[in-house]
Amino acid sequence: MTLTYPPRLKLAQTPTPLLPLSRLSAEIGGPRIWVKRDDMTGSGVSGNKIRKLEFSLAKALEDGCDTVITCGGVQSNHCRTTALLCAQLGLRCHLVLRGSEHSEIDGNLLLDRLVGADISFYSNAEFQQRGDKIYQHWLDHYASLGSKAMVIPVGASDGIGLWGYIAACEELKADFAREQIQPRHIISATGSGGTQGGLTVGNALYQLGATVWGINVCDDEQYFLDKVAEDIRQWQQWYPAHIDTAFNSEELAINVIDGYVGAGYAQASEEVFEMIKHVATLEGLILDPVYTGKAFYGMLDQIKLGLFDDSEDIVFIHTGGIFGLFPQRGQLKFNQQ
Repeated sequence: MTLTYPPRLKLAQTPTPLLPLSRLSAEIGGPRIWVKRDDMTGSGVSGNKIRKLEFSLAKALEDGCDTVITCGGVQSNHCRTTALLCAQLGLRCHLVLRGSEHSEIDGNLLLDRLVGADISFYSNAEFQQRGDKIYQHWLDHYASLGSKAMVIPVGASDGIGLWGYIAACEELKADFAREQIQPRHIISATGSGGTQGGLTVGNALYQLGATVWGINVCDDEQYFLDKVAEDIRQWQQWYPAHIDTAFNSEELAINVIDGYVGAGYAQASEEVFEMIKHVATLEGLILDPVYTGKAFYGMLDQIKLGLFDDSEDIVFIHTGGIFGLFPQRGQLKFNQQ
């Protein structure tokens, strides 16, 4: 199998480590847990989004764009990563943030401000009703200024962004060979679908022999079954000449573990915060309450329920998100000495 990648920028610090969580694995029993440390893809730009943006921003430059427009929540990891990378590349960045313009300038929003991103705030309801019109408004605005803008969707999750985690599967193949392991399950948080979609395609193309699971942190199982399938269809439609073997996206299994969203997006339960503290103390691994904390909690619960009993080793993709901890620091409830 020969895979030809489209234009790509070298922005991430890769390959990232694959490390075992020996103490936690011994504590809970079941398969040995490995973590693909994609929280180490950079410093300010740490996390999974940078892998996707290596391809999305390469497309923007190839198309002659000088401005990037993208969207997310006020504490969006994707928006923070896009803003920092645009600053590095000399591109203007306009963030369409769902939330209040009076939000505390903390965490990801602090970094958005620090690197000079232009920010427009819209309520969740308004964006859901008028999202496409909002994007078009800002595209027209920049065109009127003589600029050329490109819209990158939420999470950079589309047919372009899928390349990021297709490429990551090539890394995983080398990781597994080096560690002499054959994990039968790869688990990640899924919030916009692109990471899960890329892993699903890459797992098949690089013949990793695993089942890819997304643990949704918002919406529900059906939403992600549809979203991931659509992203994969889009990828196959846009890049028919980039793979030299027959590939049928309809044959790919898309797997979602539902039930860990809690009260809603970016709202974690007390049990998740307690788990975040425990894992940090036991393994020095920092999870966040928006994405990785919920997904990791779900994975541990499914280990106890026996879902992964058919494998000696499983892999959790750490998609980053450390800056999301700071605005929710009060939920950690440390004991005062």
